[in-house]
Amino acid sequence: MSVSSLSSILAIVPVRNEEATIATVITALRAAGIEQIRVVDNGSRDRSAAVAREAGAEVLSEEIAGYGRACWRGLQQLPPQIHWLLFCDGDGSDDLSALPQFLARRDRCDLILGDRQATAAGRAALTLTQRFGNRLATTLIWLGWGYRYRDLGPLRLIRRGELGKIAMKDRGFGWTVEMQVRAIECGLRICELPVAIARGRGVNLKFPGRCGAVCGPGRLF
Repeated sequence: MSVSSLSSILAIVPVRNEEATIATVITALRAAGIEQIRVVDNGSRDRSAAVAREAGAEVLSEEIAGYGRACWRGLQQLPPQIHWLLFCDGDGSDDLSALPQFLARRDRCDLILGDRQATAAGRAALTLTQRFGNRLATTLIWLGWGYRYRDLGPLRLIRRGELGKIAMKDRGFGWTVEMQVRAIECGLRICELPVAIARGRGVNLKFPGRCGAVCGPGRLF
């Protein structure tokens, strides 16, 4: 895979008090060949923003708390050469060693999602409440839209043009749910790939209302 083919990808990493892990996440993204990294500090009270800058990432600030709001801030004023958006967490829980498989699917898919339910490590990292919420939300999507997702995890790669068609509205914990529902409605080519939880870390619970997957159906209906 050529370096030029990766220059069209921008990684957006929301953070909230992740100074202990954000540099490692940036290093892992670079190891996968992704050099354009935008960290969005969502009201951290630690040195997350400073550490991210020291690691070489672009850092934006979103003072209003909310996972979707942080993601939305990261989408503003995108460079014209960006054609793909990669979303991942800043706590080091996403297994970024899976990124080569994500990148290899770009010619066949518009939205590529990490499926933690497909690996033993991923399933073990989710609490009972998180597994229940994930199952409930994916079942409601299946019943309402006829598409069977396995997970609502944070690691996802999406075409910029297709994300524009989706026209995201949610600015809270329903961000991942809305993206996946709207992807069905807009006819995107979707695939889910198995991912683990890196180094046995749990899911990110630092964003208000976010349960790593989703606590419930949110704005599904």
